[in-house]
Amino acid sequence: MKVHNGLEGFPKLSNVILTMGTFDGVHYGHRKILKRLLDTAKQNSGCSVVMTFDPHPRSVLFPHQKDLRLLSTISEKVDLMNSIGIDHLVIQPFTIPFSQLSHAEFVKSYLVDKIGIHKMVVGYDHQFGRNRQGNFDELLKLSMQYNFEVEKIPEQEVKEVVVSSTKIRNALSSGNIAHANQLLSYYYSLSGEVVSGEQIGRTLGFPTANIMMEDSFKLIPSDGVYSCFVTLNKQRMKGVVSVGNRPTFNDSKKSIEVHLLDFNSDIYGETIKIEFVDFIRFQKKFDQLSELVNQIKADILVASEQLL
Repeated sequence: MKVHNGLEGFPKLSNVILTMGTFDGVHYGHRKILKRLLDTAKQNSGCSVVMTFDPHPRSVLFPHQKDLRLLSTISEKVDLMNSIGIDHLVIQPFTIPFSQLSHAEFVKSYLVDKIGIHKMVVGYDHQFGRNRQGNFDELLKLSMQYNFEVEKIPEQEVKEVVVSSTKIRNALSSGNIAHANQLLSYYYSLSGEVVSGEQIGRTLGFPTANIMMEDSFKLIPSDGVYSCFVTLNKQRMKGVVSVGNRPTFNDSKKSIEVHLLDFNSDIYGETIKIEFVDFIRFQKKFDQLSELVNQIKADILVASEQLL
């Protein structure tokens, strides 16, 4: 996959089949659009092109709002698009001047003149341009004016639930990891550097890796304990991850700590990827450290069963 930061120097391609959007999470619904994109490109002996935006439009248009939480960072989005098999990914810088373009100006200047679009595939609720005034009906008018095709993909369901990034965020925020993973069609993950902590886990016999998040906008699942897979230097291991403020130790600072099963090496400074597999329990304050130790042992047993 070729990644383009903006359209400066974008190559002349034949039969460009394009879709665009923020694609936060690149979830099951997005993948239906992307599969149709790939199939159509193959049928037309063309190229699949995805345009996404960075930073996220909300962070630019509403900079004072601090509640933005994303399912995927831009680097994660690149990896997910690459794994699907997209030919070209355009990361369009999202700025205030760019946001002021009308939908008609955007289609003419970017999609027609710079990319040379042959066909566009969009989701059922796609909106774009200044004040989100562009929609499927407007695209149809513009497609006739500039001689390209447009196709709408209907809403997608998983077990009778319409898939959306908002529903996935809600599931993650309530600790319903299994449901979030179903809607994503993969394990929700986050990555970060292993940093020095207070080494409380080590004193209890269960050393943990404390994670510093790569992106402040990345959504962290609800406080609790989860089974997980951890990838370090292309090695995938089983683990138990705790999210929260360690109530037994009256710690007010939120942390992400992962205990790797059958692994005990110094990995400070390494970047690891944590894939959340399933929920084990909410956080709990224990009166005695022995009770916490017994609970950790029980958590490891549950995680071992969930990770089979």
